[in-house]
Amino acid sequence: METIIPLLEIIRRLRGENGCAWDRKQTPSTMWKCLAEELYELEEAIVKDDGDNILEELGDVLFQVLFIMEIYADSGRFSFDRVVNAVAEKMIRRHPHVYGDSRITSEDGLNKQWENIKAEEKAGSSSFEKRSVLDNVPSGMPGLLRALKVSKSAVKAGFEWDSLDQVLETAVSEIHEFEAALSSDRDAAMLEFGDILFSLVNVARFAGFHPETALYRSTSKFEQRFRIMEESLEKQGLDLKQMPSEEKEKHWQAAKQQVYAKKGLNLPI
Repeated sequence: METIIPLLEIIRRLRGENGCAWDRKQTPSTMWKCLAEELYELEEAIVKDDGDNILEELGDVLFQVLFIMEIYADSGRFSFDRVVNAVAEKMIRRHPHVYGDSRITSEDGLNKQWENIKAEEKAGSSSFEKRSVLDNVPSGMPGLLRALKVSKSAVKAGFEWDSLDQVLETAVSEIHEFEAALSSDRDAAMLEFGDILFSLVNVARFAGFHPETALYRSTSKFEQRFRIMEESLEKQGLDLKQMPSEEKEKHWQAAKQQVYAKKGLNLPI
């Protein structure tokens, strides 16, 4: 605990009478936006496995969390210690196989125990009103994350495909429905496109990886190749906008080959 005291002292000075006007006027709502930005920067550092950047971004995320906690403490809503004690008690309560007498021998058993304890906690809450297993999915989550959370919640309730092949068949079916709607109904096409994305989120879930990480890596791959192509075209004095499709494809393939060559690999045929 001693290591975060300097951060709390900085936050209190910034928000103090002789501190910073910007820091004093912040609210949990405004600071949440800062926290969200820092979380995405941390995600990027983790995906790239950039140790120095991970260290920096972890510090930034920690600072934003402490800042929000201090705002609530300063307003008298709840203290810093209350937040820490609440999460500590929850983690101990949700790990009876570590802190209690429960005996779990499989990951599936751990997951079921975790969900059962969460359900008991909610049932004992004064504000609890059981409506749907999807009630715990925040509506403001980014699209891919929310789709994954909704899917996982439905699976926990027993709604699941039997195999990855079935999920892939669903994705292919959605693509066909999208193609059919494109020529007739823009709104229907948009909905079908959303169905494609939702089904692909489930493909990723079933295959055992996070769709957000997959999309991030794919986007980064495209960005790297596009930057290489841009640089090459600039050196040659060529304009991408004025180039026929066949010529664009040639330069794109050359950029891909350059990326593979840097990795000591051959471009797949």
